[in-house]
Amino acid sequence: MERTIRALFDYQKFEGSPDLQRIIDAVHGKYEARELTMDEMEWVAAAGQPVPPVRKENPGEKQ
Repeated sequence: MERTIRALFDYQKFEGSPDLQRIIDAVHGKYEARELTMDEMEWVAAAGQPVPPVRKENPGEKQ
């Protein structure tokens, strides 16, 4: 089973494929690739889902 999965996902076999390169280029052209700011990083979880930042409450602070 492991060999089958490795064979299916072996990128090197497809690396030179013109069809795959066209798809990669289309995706790169569609989405902006940039570094996130520190503020943006607070909104992204490790899995990539945005989450609201957790507010730390101070015991003496009124809301």
